[in-house]
Amino acid sequence: MTKILVVDDETDITTSIKKALTSSGFEVDVYNEPQKALSDFKPHVYDLSLIDFRMPKMNGFELYHEIKKKEVSAKVCFLSAFVMHRDEFKKLFPTSDVKCFIQKPVGAKDLVSHIKSELNLS
Repeated sequence: MTKILVVDDETDITTSIKKALTSSGFEVDVYNEPQKALSDFKPHVYDLSLIDFRMPKMNGFELYHEIKKKEVSAKVCFLSAFVMHRDEFKKLFPTSDVKCFIQKPVGAKDLVSHIKSELNLS
């Protein structure tokens, strides 16, 4: 079963994302505190991590870097309420290998489609 990590500081968002993904057959762990997600993170458990870009205390990019220290091959999609284009992101963070950006709000169908595409699932 495909396992997804979701980290967003807004409980209503993690609840709706978890509902959408579990109803589509994914196994989902959600966290509303990035520090807790990081402390619980185990390498090679998640097929994909969905991380909100703007969170208090630790932003999504900081969390991404800490996860990459634990698992170099970890796949990450950033969730963001603002439009972020890959080219702009590359200029700001040239060492990042993230190519997946999902703009909030996102409907369940689009979210599942985006994740399946990112993980090369049919």
